[in-house]
Amino acid sequence: MSCSSDLAALLGSGAANASGAAGYICGQFESVSLQFTDAASAIDSTYLLFSAYLVFAMQLGFAMLCAGSVRAKNTMNIMLTNVLDAAAGALFYYLFGFAFAFGGPSNGFIGRHFFGLKGVPEVGFDYPFFLFQWAFAIAAAGITSGSIAERTQFVAYLIYSAFLTGFVYPVVSHWFWSGDGWASASRTAGEALLFRSGVIDFAGSGVVHMVGGVAGLWAALIEGPRIGRFDHAGRSVALRGHSASLVVLGTFLLWFGWYGFNPGSFTTILKSYGPAGSIHGQWSAVGRTAVTTTLAGSVAALTTLFGKRLQTGHWNVVDVCNAVVDPWAAVVCGFVSAWVLIGLNQAAARYKYDDPLEAAQLHGGCGAWGIIFTALFARERYVNEVYPGRPGRPYGLFMGGGGRLLAAHVVQILVIFGWVTCTMGPLFLLLHKLGLLRISAEDEMAGMDLTRHGGFAYVYHDEEHDPSKHEGGFMLRSAVARIEPNSTPSTTNQV
Repeated sequence: MSCSSDLAALLGSGAANASGAAGYICGQFESVSLQFTDAASAIDSTYLLFSAYLVFAMQLGFAMLCAGSVRAKNTMNIMLTNVLDAAAGALFYYLFGFAFAFGGPSNGFIGRHFFGLKGVPEVGFDYPFFLFQWAFAIAAAGITSGSIAERTQFVAYLIYSAFLTGFVYPVVSHWFWSGDGWASASRTAGEALLFRSGVIDFAGSGVVHMVGGVAGLWAALIEGPRIGRFDHAGRSVALRGHSASLVVLGTFLLWFGWYGFNPGSFTTILKSYGPAGSIHGQWSAVGRTAVTTTLAGSVAALTTLFGKRLQTGHWNVVDVCNAVVDPWAAVVCGFVSAWVLIGLNQAAARYKYDDPLEAAQLHGGCGAWGIIFTALFARERYVNEVYPGRPGRPYGLFMGGGGRLLAAHVVQILVIFGWVTCTMGPLFLLLHKLGLLRISAEDEMAGMDLTRHGGFAYVYHDEEHDPSKHEGGFMLRSAVARIEPNSTPSTTNQV
């Protein structure tokens, strides 16, 4: 029965205007209820927008980390590539990527609606959701750019970034995040889940990090190491970045952005898990995720620092900053991920693989570990809170949930590696064959800032010279003339 008829019966059939009074009162309740619904939508949208802003701030962190990790002569180039990732990614994700990722109703492989945001907004697909997903897409492209730093033509960045954000990454995100995806844990009720579980890739351990890392792996392999990275005997030669300060500042910005990346992946915050008035709700899960993110990053940083201390005999502040770990992590995850990174870096040096940002090792290798970690340690309660409506869903193997979730996650690792290999690998090979991938040896030795961007990001000069005569980047006034003992001043050195 309706509110009006129920209330009218309670008021008494003999009461004057009982039906009218009941209708009026119920109408007011309905109006208030709709206002609460609007308020909930506004709160959730604001939370998602704020999370998107945090994730986008990671681009600044990427830019600073990349700039500090390369030599000074390539600073402007790597900064511009980060700008390009965001700009090209915005256009191609708007035109194609969002539709391929979330354009339902669709099939399990690829979306087919919302091209150019046609049909947006609608329930579940408002503009904040697009912005949040775009920030994730350009993060994947930014990961790849680090692997091929200091030796790649600018046009190659444009081509691969457009292809990755417009097609390759969106297809993967459709598989694991869309309600129509063949391996999604949130697949529409009544449809079969992969191993009766689906893949729980909550914040992109595979979708973002493995995609970017595997793409960077093939790009760096096809392109080859930087000149001077290995000597004639095949021994590793360190080509150190020029600014530990930028690396540290960039890392803290990335850490800050993780509070949008991981907790923000809930996409909503005003959702209760228990009786009204209890503390159990999505807001509590958001806080728990922020705490596990903090613990994982902290433990990984300390483990990497002490691990490298044992290996090299010295403390290195830069080593702490390669500790970006994956979702749902805590102390064990952070500890193991640090050793995964250390081990993969040793293997890279042994097999003469050159990745200036260690992107393939960090994001590809540790991303795969994050996928496995979830399948081992996911708690039943948390799984059912985040993915309700499927009683008996498998959870972590070590938590008593059986091996079905682990099987689904092994499948995820294999299909992501295969898909990115079959799409990005041929693209980089084609660019290489066409001479569009790597710069010339002469340009690489001189530095891309000078040969491709009109001048160095940093220009050192004698203070007696007029700074206005120097072009190409911002100026750092510095007298760098070196006085040799018992000799006249040497000429100015430029770096």
